[in-house]
Amino acid sequence: MPRTQTADSFEAAYTAGVTEPGEPRAATGNGREALVRAAPSEAFALRGCLLTPQRAIEDGYVVVGDGSTIKDVSESAPAGVPVIQTDGVVLPGLIDLHGHPEFNVFAAWEPPRQFPNRYSWRGSDLYKQLVRQPQDRLLKAVPPKTQLRYAEIRALVGGVTAIQGTGGQATSYQDEALVRNVDKWIFGAHRGRSMVDLPSGSRGMPELEKILAGIDAGEVEAFYIHLAEGRSDNDRSAKEFDALVSLNALTAKTVVIHGTALSRDQLGEMKDAGAKLVWSPQSNLRLYGETTRAADAFDLQLPVGLGADWLPSGSTSLLAELKVARRSLADQGLEPKAKQLVQMVTSEAAAIAGLGDQLGKLAKERPADLLILERRREDPWESVVEADPSWVELVMIDGDIAYGRADWIETLADPQDRERLEPLIAWGRRMQLDSSYTVREPKGEQPKLEQLRGDLIAAYPQVGPIFA
Repeated sequence: MPRTQTADSFEAAYTAGVTEPGEPRAATGNGREALVRAAPSEAFALRGCLLTPQRAIEDGYVVVGDGSTIKDVSESAPAGVPVIQTDGVVLPGLIDLHGHPEFNVFAAWEPPRQFPNRYSWRGSDLYKQLVRQPQDRLLKAVPPKTQLRYAEIRALVGGVTAIQGTGGQATSYQDEALVRNVDKWIFGAHRGRSMVDLPSGSRGMPELEKILAGIDAGEVEAFYIHLAEGRSDNDRSAKEFDALVSLNALTAKTVVIHGTALSRDQLGEMKDAGAKLVWSPQSNLRLYGETTRAADAFDLQLPVGLGADWLPSGSTSLLAELKVARRSLADQGLEPKAKQLVQMVTSEAAAIAGLGDQLGKLAKERPADLLILERRREDPWESVVEADPSWVELVMIDGDIAYGRADWIETLADPQDRERLEPLIAWGRRMQLDSSYTVREPKGEQPKLEQLRGDLIAAYPQVGPIFA
């Protein structure tokens, strides 16, 4: 049967978390239930090479119970539960710590020239023609959240189970959606906050002051801010770090996104303050011709996460971004181990998001956010770094089936849930997708990928494909 959460229990989780002034509470009612994804019909185990925080277990078992958590991680075969022999690499779902998902309906854009900073390209006619105007058209033409759900599916089929950066289409406490939103409603609370630009004069100051007050009160675990995004020789970008410090906004909860213009000394100041860095090298290189001093950040032991940014200038998936990160670090004189790179999108990313106690690690009693990839390399960590979305075999969030091989899902899913599943051909393989997840009572049937794609293409035929 589909796993459900009663309105009363959801209300209790909501009122225990952080709320925004004026944010509505859940409308409760006896017997009302919030739907979730297709659930496995019984407890089961996945057998494969397990990537745990301590080591790779070459032949191990992850047991997913009839709840939402991992019941066991073991080298011994469990008794009394069916076992799926994956022959693959089993790891936590990937965490993409920087993006603008609503814009990921567009095809990749390779700028014909480079820019000094983000303000330059945002003000260009080319950007307005290729991105801003089509976005404005879609916002008027398609049903609410169509772009967001399409983008979440794009993330999901690439092995991502949590993202950062959703905009106005995911603003309320009810919008913990198809994949987890780390800076919106998650695990019954609003733990993260985001700003694109630092305040300019009085503009933006109330928002920043509110975020800093939340940090002081222990309510905000991560504050994401785009900072110093431009060439290292660009004066406007270089001065943003000093502005951050002068606003008392360099804190242990601050997560700097991009930081391409930051010096080694400034990265050291971030480390001393307990701040963190999120890196998006593909987008940086396309827009500015250079990227963040990530090798210096590694050397200083500054926590570094990874984000694919957005399709107009970033990577098509977080897995693709991993490869750009590796090459960029090599260009900076650092040859990271594959395990370090995987940690940037799992355990390290979870810690940066303030969610290290719940996400990013394969361990007993944690939420069953799982990814299985084909194993095509002897070193399992290397197999993850070399993977692309066509290697994805199964994605689970909170113990529920989200996307995966049709033969496995047909074995695992409760028969009553199968109508929720959408058959797909993804990179030549029969897969199934459940895009119906919602934490509130839906108005009508939840749209499937076919409908989402059709609505988008009807308004903007150049919409970028997911399985490309």
